[in-house]
Amino acid sequence: SCSAMDHQPKFFENLSGAGKAIGVLTSGGDAQGSMNAAVRAVVRMGIYVNAKVYFIYEGYQGMVDGGDNIVEVSWESVSSILQVGGTVIGSARCKPFRTREGRLQAAFNLVQRGITNLCVIGGDGSLTGANLFREEWSGLLEELAQKGKIDAEAVKKYAYLNIVGMVGSIDNDFCGTDMTIGTDSALHRIIEVVDAIMTTAQSHQRTFVLEVMGRHCGYLALVSALACGADWVFIPEYPPEEGWEDSMCVKLSENRARKKRLNIIIVAEGAIDCHNKPITSEKVKDLVVQRLGFDTRVTILGHVQRGGTPSAFDRILASRMGVEAVLALLEATPDTPACVVSLSGNQAVRLPLMECVQMTQEVQKAMDEGRFLEAVRLRGRSFENNLNTYKLLSHKKPDAELPKTNFNVAVLNVGAPAAGMNAAVRAAVRVGMTEGHKIFAVIDGFEGFARGKIKEISWGDVGGWTGQGGSILGTKRTLPAKYLEKIADQMRTNNINALMVIGGFEAYLGLLELSAAREKYDEFCVPMVMVPATVSNNVPGSDFSIGADTALNTITDTCDRIKQSASGTKRRVFIIETMGGYCGYLANMGALAAGADAAYIFEEQFDIRELQANVEHLTEKMKTSIQRGLVLRNENCNENYTTDFIYQLYSEEGKGVFDCRKNVLGHMQQGGAPSPFDRNFGTKISAKAMQWISKKLKETYRKGKVFANTDDSVCLLGMRRRNLVFQPVAELKSETDFVHRIPKEQWWLKLRPLMKILAKYKTSYDVSDSGQLEHVAMLPKEAETGAI
Repeated sequence: SCSAMDHQPKFFENLSGAGKAIGVLTSGGDAQGSMNAAVRAVVRMGIYVNAKVYFIYEGYQGMVDGGDNIVEVSWESVSSILQVGGTVIGSARCKPFRTREGRLQAAFNLVQRGITNLCVIGGDGSLTGANLFREEWSGLLEELAQKGKIDAEAVKKYAYLNIVGMVGSIDNDFCGTDMTIGTDSALHRIIEVVDAIMTTAQSHQRTFVLEVMGRHCGYLALVSALACGADWVFIPEYPPEEGWEDSMCVKLSENRARKKRLNIIIVAEGAIDCHNKPITSEKVKDLVVQRLGFDTRVTILGHVQRGGTPSAFDRILASRMGVEAVLALLEATPDTPACVVSLSGNQAVRLPLMECVQMTQEVQKAMDEGRFLEAVRLRGRSFENNLNTYKLLSHKKPDAELPKTNFNVAVLNVGAPAAGMNAAVRAAVRVGMTEGHKIFAVIDGFEGFARGKIKEISWGDVGGWTGQGGSILGTKRTLPAKYLEKIADQMRTNNINALMVIGGFEAYLGLLELSAAREKYDEFCVPMVMVPATVSNNVPGSDFSIGADTALNTITDTCDRIKQSASGTKRRVFIIETMGGYCGYLANMGALAAGADAAYIFEEQFDIRELQANVEHLTEKMKTSIQRGLVLRNENCNENYTTDFIYQLYSEEGKGVFDCRKNVLGHMQQGGAPSPFDRNFGTKISAKAMQWISKKLKETYRKGKVFANTDDSVCLLGMRRRNLVFQPVAELKSETDFVHRIPKEQWWLKLRPLMKILAKYKTSYDVSDSGQLEHVAMLPKEAETGAI
């Protein structure tokens, strides 16, 4: 996939779908999450490149039945489905398609409409079926010709069937893809339930046993355990050791003794012990009641996890995958294998479908044969990371077993509050203690540091922090430059040997100031690391920052409600102002997730002609059946074209056609409980940062003291495409626009055309990043992804 970067950008204008027909279907038992977002993207991208697009209703059943089940669709057919869970085109398990007769009938129905490109959204069963269909295709056509159902001309014209799959499954059980469509939404449902239960269980001392879905895959159970700090988790890939009953009960009673009023145990529905015997939620409950006498309740989440509104992450993922799928179909040749489009880190990739299916089956085989370590490895690096992080954070070793390093590490929050900061602090404290350090919490950022607001913090102090929004330590935007002397004093007094700063652009500026002050103050010659946390996602060196996903979900939810209010009044356009400083990430991605008509951002200059064109575009749209518009505007995109100005312009120009309303979202974007993504991203990135600190402390410890004065001892840990990387802040200076507090290059600008295409604008889309087929086995095992 790297080679793609060396070419000149290639634009898809050269890829025409004229004369091609694409059929899209959703299949399998678990159609949920953002399947609709994927369907919408396939339809609109298909129409955009002049292909015909057909809905195939009710999955393979509709393909076999034909008739009204296969219908050509238009642009408007997929309007308003972005915020709807489930799948609007229906999905059914289909017996007839498993027979050759059924597939023969399906082939006949497709050929009649000239459909030779299929986009299948479903689980591994549906995708395997599609591959078999493709392999049999030419034989099926010849048989149809022999029976006189189609003529020889058709056999030649429709000789090949192209297939691209997208994995839609809440279980996230498909190898080769970090996140399947729907997983993030399912995590949202689970976390909502856990958060609600936590409040009831706080009032009564209770133990809750939660059973989550996921058939033979423990992903949902594992990630939700990480995201809510559960006491114990049972997953099929990692059965507990012999005698787990005793160790679990010891752990639960220890936690009670530490004044923890609530125990949460998460059980995956396919959980087993090391003899492959099932572990059920009832069995766990009975055990706790018999041995400990704790008041224990079981909650089985069931189909709640498949329902509800899709999350912002899922909508963006599905939209990206849908567009990628159409490109893959346009570029497919008879020689390319059927592929699935998936996500690795933050990068869209194409993988051979059968390789993924085989690897997915290998996992099951490994589990059946009791090779559990192998099963975890085959699940992929994202799963392995999650498991290792969970093990690190959930069980406190007895003090006697912990190493003693005599190093003191200070942790502080800097900048504006961002959801997920507390999860990051918790991970830092617990990993730091496991590594043998003493951890000090600094209250109120650099300002509090200067005032000596610093105290040692322990394992139990950070219990229950993952689900808390805002910043419990307190955070300030103040930079350290005016307090250097006092901060140096505090570092000397408390003998601080390393600093971990969790925050936004101010945290980055703060580290630059501290490293510049090293010449004057030896106290700052210690390892320092920054973990990016800001809703604006404007920190150089990282594709994502903690808090941005939560803010995006807030924006998306609000837009959904606003769109709903508009559907009653008809012909109304909403102008919504988002936060982000000069960084257009929230406006742009919010627009993509909410299906907006335009997003005004600072990074892409616009003038009055563009505003005029947008108004005309909306006027045209009002003549169709979709009679509402949504426009997002970043708060600082243009100092003269303010939200009021744009509102007044639209109101005037739209007179008689549509009316206007405006809405400034404001600080609600910084609040709220952190999303599953932010909890996990915060937890994993922070744990990794603390491990880096330990490594640096060992390297820089000389003659009884820590002395670090090189550039590579002040780093920012960021997610770049597929990997988490430590980058010296000094090297990031050249990548930063300090006036506007944004990185000079931002990856998400590449997704901007995507939003425009899905809103029916003509634009050019650079596809040089896509189009390389990779192999599953090649995914590097040692590299960490930012996949959650």
